[in-house]
Amino acid sequence: MENLDGVGRFPFPFTPYPIQERFMEELYDVLEQGKVGIFESPTGTGKSLSLICGALTWLKDFEEKKRQEAAKLLENTVIPRAGEGGRDGAGAEVQEKNGSSADAELDWVSEFVQKRAEREMVNKLKDEEVKRKRREDRLEMIRHNAHLKHAMKRKNNENSETEKLLQVSKQDVVSEEGPDEDEEDGLVVADYESDEDAAPKNKLCDEDDDDDDLEEEHITKIYYCSRTHSQLAQFVHEVQKSPFRSTVRLVNLGSRQNLCINPEVIRLGSVQLINDRCMELQKNKHGKQNKADSEPKRRRGAVKATCLFSGYEKMMTMRDEVLASVRDIEQLVQHGRGTHTCPYYSTRLAIPAAEVVVLPYQSLLHAATRKASGIKLKDQIVIIDEAHNLTDTITALHSAEVSGAQLCRAHSQLSQYCDRYRSRLKAKNLMYIKQILFVLEGLVRTLGGKVGLNPVTQSTQPGAELLTINDFLFRAQIDNINLFKVQRYFEKSLISRKLFGFSEKYEGSGVSAHTSWMNKENRRTEGLGRFLQGLQNKATGPVENQGSAEERPFMASPMMLVESFLFALTSANKDGRVVMEKQACLAQSSVKFLMLNAAVHFAQVLKECRAVIIAGGTMQPVSDFKEQLLLAAGVPNERITQFSCGHVIPPENILPIILCAGPSGQDLEFTFQTRDTPQMMEETGRVLSNLCNVVPGGVVCFFPSYEYERRILGHWEKSGVLQRLEAKKKIFQEPKKAGQVEQVLSEYSRCIQCCRNNGGGQTGALLFSVVGGKMSEGINFSDDLGRCIVMVGMPYPNIKSPELQEKMAYLDKHMPPVGGKSPGKALIENLCMKAVNQSIGRAIRHRGDYACIVLCDRRYGRPATLRKLPEWIRSSTHTHSSFGSAFGSIRKFFLEKRQTQH
Repeated sequence: MENLDGVGRFPFPFTPYPIQERFMEELYDVLEQGKVGIFESPTGTGKSLSLICGALTWLKDFEEKKRQEAAKLLENTVIPRAGEGGRDGAGAEVQEKNGSSADAELDWVSEFVQKRAEREMVNKLKDEEVKRKRREDRLEMIRHNAHLKHAMKRKNNENSETEKLLQVSKQDVVSEEGPDEDEEDGLVVADYESDEDAAPKNKLCDEDDDDDDLEEEHITKIYYCSRTHSQLAQFVHEVQKSPFRSTVRLVNLGSRQNLCINPEVIRLGSVQLINDRCMELQKNKHGKQNKADSEPKRRRGAVKATCLFSGYEKMMTMRDEVLASVRDIEQLVQHGRGTHTCPYYSTRLAIPAAEVVVLPYQSLLHAATRKASGIKLKDQIVIIDEAHNLTDTITALHSAEVSGAQLCRAHSQLSQYCDRYRSRLKAKNLMYIKQILFVLEGLVRTLGGKVGLNPVTQSTQPGAELLTINDFLFRAQIDNINLFKVQRYFEKSLISRKLFGFSEKYEGSGVSAHTSWMNKENRRTEGLGRFLQGLQNKATGPVENQGSAEERPFMASPMMLVESFLFALTSANKDGRVVMEKQACLAQSSVKFLMLNAAVHFAQVLKECRAVIIAGGTMQPVSDFKEQLLLAAGVPNERITQFSCGHVIPPENILPIILCAGPSGQDLEFTFQTRDTPQMMEETGRVLSNLCNVVPGGVVCFFPSYEYERRILGHWEKSGVLQRLEAKKKIFQEPKKAGQVEQVLSEYSRCIQCCRNNGGGQTGALLFSVVGGKMSEGINFSDDLGRCIVMVGMPYPNIKSPELQEKMAYLDKHMPPVGGKSPGKALIENLCMKAVNQSIGRAIRHRGDYACIVLCDRRYGRPATLRKLPEWIRSSTHTHSSFGSAFGSIRKFFLEKRQTQH
């Protein structure tokens, strides 16, 4: 029976747990006071439902308060009728204040004061009540303006038809050396003028102004973000089960790859190709009529294709339907196919009027992506769920890497593009293109190469070097180039996309250097097609040697990677570093921008939003978020609220153990010096063998790295440990390819189910995985799938990494000490324990679940390390110096659970 009233002020589908009530109360207060909240609620405690009911309750109350305040102001602005104003309402109050009876003069004064107050109140209401009441009228106006805009375009096309026919009649002979110039209008950048030139002349800016006129006002809303589309789908399903399912206006955003229903586009496979093809179809729909349509049949060109699913009226209809009911991505796609309407653009049209917008947090954390998606954060609420990797995500989003082969290829493409369209490019365009070419030459020089030569055949002296941004610019000899202006040129001219279309049109597969449109000078250089073919056959770099659909767009469009890298170089000198990795072959060498200060990009989100919620099942250690993201972004400490709750499971359902020694008395301390010794590997095998004797169902064993997993499994195979383990539990191993994870998990689950039903020699399954791997996050090992989680050693990151060393140095210079330790050393331990917490959190997924957690390393018992475990685990953790006492506790734990179940 659904409890729509819930407990207290929060509607809930059932009676909430006390920790859920506290969670919602704290969430409500944070939203009301406009704070930044860090919320930790273990998986299985109903975190998603608490976020939904707490946040939407606040949003409904907030809207109701606005309506009441507006109604009250309107009520106070009512003008009394003639003969009534002197005795009642505001007029009477004025008379009382003046201590006068009802005479004509004071009535006149009262009426004058009342009218003046009315005018002031109406002005105050202009931004609130008037806008709210006229919202629906504005929607109609938007539609009308759009129709009018499109009608004007059609009229202009009709008026210019005569001129087109006259131009066609003059072309008696059509050049056979290449296609007509008008057919390539989409590949040529529009006239460009820099900021110093007159703004009205900038054709690239005028188009944006038209769109701004049609923009709809955004209501107060909640942006809910998570890491993956599967986690977002799970959240939407929770909303569908909540009491708000029929009243909330929710829109689920996704990429074109997830939402496109055009079979001719989605079959392209890769994200970049899908995006570019979609934009091309949209451009064709709004663009001018193809000149080829008016040519004689013998030279009639192909009609430009348009998308059949993006009709304006259909998308506006679907937009209203999207807001009418809560749908996940799959339901949106299904609905779009049923109505032959594009879900991608329909959902974006629904953003302004939506109360909840669901999207991956990569789309919200990147400013350019936010702008492209139509997301506005001013005075809005942002909830970032699964935020344990938030700092790393922001860092990765604003880092950039480009290889030597990609730099040379971008230079080759842009040079041939410039030669092809030189006569059609204005002076400003040529100037900026030459600047970009100059920058590319400088970047190649820093890697020890030279443009114009095949990077596969160029050799360099191997080595790595880390530079500040300024030092790198001086090294590349591009310090005299204004990268801010170059960045603006990239954004406004869309030169990267133009270049992609150019290479796609003329390159293809097997296009030689002797294409008809290339002049003699160009023919002496290597053609685009031959250049690509050479890279595919000879290069062995991480990108260029791949032929999968995911990698091809990066090979075909390297300028987009160059654009990202140059944009990163505009960061402040102290906020980033440039890492140059020189390999023996220039094609495999790379230059990478490393973002050190994630707070500089998160600060804009914190500044614009009314409130920000950072939530997760395991947020420990919290100091990283406070120091590196919030305090560093200028958020005052009093604006930060931290909330952490325990688990809903009873304490007797979890047994966390720190194991300091193995069965033979060997100390368990997996340092870099001792973990590879045969004694340590064999002792670890004996620990697992004993555990498999008493643990029913599934055992998941996490190793600190793939390399250590390979070495220890190889040793066990030679020593016979694997055969002993196999006799008790069927062994599975985390696959190397992400696409095989589902298959392995399915077989693992099926094996446990069969052993439970049939009995026999084997008592379940043993799964070997890696911390930070494919099964350490987002995987649910509930019930018999994860009765025991074993953590072998402590997964410290590679401290010799140049990137990590520079990050540590940056923190030591700009952050205060943490718990008596330098920020750099604290970062190492925090990264380790954050990964551990995510891995051991794969078990205990609901109230009735139970599991044992074995931490095989005596270093986990250190007080500073122990404090970094989640409270609900730390409070039940026991440290055992001998294996016998630990094994006795584990055996007793599972014996009691078996008796309880029976």
